[in-house]
Amino acid sequence: MIVYPAMDLMGGRVVRLAQGRFEDSTVYAADPAEALDLFARAGARWAHVVDLDGARAGAPVQHDLIRALARRATLSLQVAGGFRTREQIGRMFEAGVARVVIGSLAVKQPERVRSFFEAFGGDRITLSLDVRLKDDMPFVATAGWTEDSGLTLWEVAARFPEARHLLLTDIGRDGMLQGPNFGLLEEAGRRLPNVAVQASGGVSSLDDLRGLRTAGAIVGKALWEGRIDLAEAVHACA
Repeated sequence: MIVYPAMDLMGGRVVRLAQGRFEDSTVYAADPAEALDLFARAGARWAHVVDLDGARAGAPVQHDLIRALARRATLSLQVAGGFRTREQIGRMFEAGVARVVIGSLAVKQPERVRSFFEAFGGDRITLSLDVRLKDDMPFVATAGWTEDSGLTLWEVAARFPEARHLLLTDIGRDGMLQGPNFGLLEEAGRRLPNVAVQASGGVSSLDDLRGLRTAGAIVGKALWEGRIDLAEAVHACA
């Protein structure tokens, strides 16, 4: 399993949000470039980088910073944050980013997102679907978790047979350090056998990582708050 240490950027600084709320953020002292170097030295092969300003604006904002990070980094970057056009995505790939993450747009404009897969291929786009459970059914939320799409995870995923990577977040667990939703993740693995699922939300310990059966896991708050040692996590999941 691939461990993706996560780094969220706001105004060029490393931050973490509580359940996606911009008004509830924690700022860390780490320099973004130095943080990526530390990830690499710990053995990580990938990092998950989020342009929170871009996510809020609906268009990439910190492109220059991410380009500089990608050119310096010795590990592969998966980048999220406000991508809406092929041109924006193409610029990221030209900068050296390995994968671009597409979220709400997959629900709101599926035809456009299918064009991204046609242009760049299934291995360079990661679908990011955030779900809220209702009667044990995972419904996809959009617009920073403020809107309910009315569509289930399975309905949205079925729209993109070309997809090879899915970042799946249980909203109720994100940033709460309460452990992943193992049941949902296992069901996703069964229903979507051709997709590499990345578990996101709730990972708080090495035991959580050891219990996952997904292709990847996003580790954010637990890493930044010292609950998980990245080198140990990478070794445990090798």
